Amino acid sequence: MVAAMSSLRIGPVTDDATLEDWRLVHNAVVPDAAMSTDEARERVGRYLLEVAYDGDVLVGCTTVRPPEAGGGASTVIVRVLPQWRGRGLGSALYERAMRQAAEQAPDAVETVVWAANTAGVRFAEARGFAEVDRYEPEPGAVPYLTLRRPSA
Repeated sequence: MVAAMSSLRIGPVTDDATLEDWRLVHNAVVPDAAMSTDEARERVGRYLLEVAYDGDVLVGCTTVRPPEAGGGASTVIVRVLPQWRGRGLGSALYERAMRQAAEQAPDAVETVVWAANTAGVRFAEARGFAEVDRYEPEPGAVPYLTLRRPSA
C-alpha cells in the first residue's frame, strides 16, 4: 500500500521540537548509535537535517552531508520508522534528499546503513548503491555499511 503523498510534509529541522523529532527517528532506526539532543544539535550546524510527517504523524527523517572540501561524495541517509515502511514514504524522502545532494555537485553519493537494518540495506541496493566499506564500532558489533553510487 502506498501512502497518499499529498499528506506527506517534509521540512528542515528549525527548532527544538523538530530537532527532537529528528532525533527520535534516528534513535528508533539506529538504536545502536542513539544520540543525545546535544549531539543532534551539533549536526544541525554541519548537515541538512529534515523531518517527515504523514499529516501530523512523524514518519521519518533525512540527513544530507556535503562532500568534504575539495570534492568527493555527498552522503544521503533516509530513515523511516518501521511501522511506516512499504508505503512509498522512503522513496519520496530519498528522491528529495538526492535532489539536495545533487545541488552539491558531488563526484558520487554515499549512504550509511546499520547492517542490522536489512530493509534499509535492501532499499539502498535497489537504488544502485553498492557496499564500499564497513565499520565495526567494536569487535563483534553489528557493522555500519557505507554504500556508494555514481552521482546522477
